[in-house]
Amino acid sequence: MQIVSPRQQQIMALARQTGNVTVDDLAVRFDVTPQTIRKDLNELCDGKLLARTHGGAMLSSGVENVAYEARRNLAASEKGVIGRHAASLIPNNCSLFMNIGTTTEEVARALVGHEGLLVITNNIHVATILMPSPRIDVILAGGMLRKADGGIVGEAAVDFISQFKVDHAVIGASALDEDGAMLDFDYREVRVAKAIMQNARNVMLVADGMKFTRTAPVRIGHLSDVDTFVTDRTPPEPIVELCRDSGVHLEIAGDGTQTDTDMDAAE
Repeated sequence: MQIVSPRQQQIMALARQTGNVTVDDLAVRFDVTPQTIRKDLNELCDGKLLARTHGGAMLSSGVENVAYEARRNLAASEKGVIGRHAASLIPNNCSLFMNIGTTTEEVARALVGHEGLLVITNNIHVATILMPSPRIDVILAGGMLRKADGGIVGEAAVDFISQFKVDHAVIGASALDEDGAMLDFDYREVRVAKAIMQNARNVMLVADGMKFTRTAPVRIGHLSDVDTFVTDRTPPEPIVELCRDSGVHLEIAGDGTQTDTDMDAAE
């Protein structure tokens, strides 16, 4: 689809900056009726440039990722709940990898009170969060710094990660297909994520529920490759069944209930 309206071009620019847009805000910004904005959004969604949400739309993520700062604001409270739950599953006195992602950063924030951790990361934000903790040692991978999100990527980072064998890995993903494919946008980051998964004894995926409705072009791996999946709401049934069949511990953060996969493991 070619955007012919200058207003639609501005709407797309706002969506890239903030991650999502609402009908009411756009109507005020452009001094037009909500009906006019809905027409714009419908056309942009028909062209697969945006995806509809309640009361607005968000950037369609098939080929283009939302700006990193905007991703911090998407499902922010849910990511915080996931981060605290994931951190509660990581014991003191262990080693772990943490990769790039706003959700992994929330895990790092929840880990600051841990003791005896050795954290290896290619995420400068994670390193900055954990640096003040006196009982946590941080090793930052070397390589090309991706200015868009503070990630360290490339062959040097892959080689660096491959030197280690750690107890746990905490990884994020940009999207999770119903067939279990874990997806991202940058093949360079995916290579680092694969190295992380290959060199950890236990792999934990952390991803909020929005990832069930998104897509991305580069395959990280399959959900069956992880040991634990922490999310904020019950996934679509095919993913629940996949976790059950593959022995993946599905942890629904914040609901205080035990999942079917955990109950199966306990029987």
